[in-house]
Amino acid sequence: MSNQSPKLRLPIIQAPMFLQSGPEMVIASAKAGIMGSFPTPNTRTPEQLEQWLIQVTEALADTPFEHNWAINLIMHPTYPRREIDLALAVKYKAPVVITALGSPKGALDAVHTYGGKVYADVINLDFAKKAAAAGADGLALVCAGAGGHTGFLSPFAFLEEVRRFFDGDIILSGAIGSGKAIHAAKILGADYVYMGTRFIASEESMAVDAYKSMVTESNIGDIVTSDAITGVKANWLKDSLIAAGYDPTNMPSAANVNFAEAGIDSKRWKDIWAAGQGVGASTRVETIATIVDQLEREYRASVQGQQGEQ
Repeated sequence: MSNQSPKLRLPIIQAPMFLQSGPEMVIASAKAGIMGSFPTPNTRTPEQLEQWLIQVTEALADTPFEHNWAINLIMHPTYPRREIDLALAVKYKAPVVITALGSPKGALDAVHTYGGKVYADVINLDFAKKAAAAGADGLALVCAGAGGHTGFLSPFAFLEEVRRFFDGDIILSGAIGSGKAIHAAKILGADYVYMGTRFIASEESMAVDAYKSMVTESNIGDIVTSDAITGVKANWLKDSLIAAGYDPTNMPSAANVNFAEAGIDSKRWKDIWAAGQGVGASTRVETIATIVDQLEREYRASVQGQQGEQ
């Protein structure tokens, strides 16, 4: 495993979540001792993105943790702001740039000029090998159970196969919502975990109150996987699909993939709410600091329990 990992209180990357992650979430996550992140399409314009970057960099200028925030760039060719958003990431020296829905190759040289890292979201072995060959510093393995755009592979098999050819940072995702699950991911060989759904029902989340309430009232049986909404397999809250007029047992065929139409005002994203299979871990709306405190207690107890059994 990499020995150049960011020094964080817990090995958690607060996953970049469309329409939910903003500067307040990133700042609160970083101050709590984990890595915060947001996807750049959460801003309406490049000007707003720059304001968010100013807010984050100023608020975190004196925090003690290294590499404690990241931005998520969509690399799909239909996303019109790809180059503009990348230029702003470079201008404000985002410590980590997470690429999604496309090759990380276009971001590597620019981010490496100032010492930043590029992590690539991947959902299968072919994409993982391509991202590794391109020079990605880390691979975020999006596995079965992950919220939003999801994967379909078992984290156990996926991580072991990737580690055979990749010695950079590995981020594991897929229904990770407790300190014990973080510990399990470390045992498997991951450097970090992605944790998104656990933070939807946080005070700092941009999710509307009804969304947060639905998360706290849901469990694994309330998650529906479908590509009908965006053209990419994603996990959605069943009740939000019903409210939008869909039959969760008979979802339509896949939508066209077009991220030029998937901006912050897109009704299909605002009214249909994503969550991962680990949704049952959230039972109330709390601050991110409180959530991280609980995760640390669970993580330390799991580590100590393992040591006691040896």
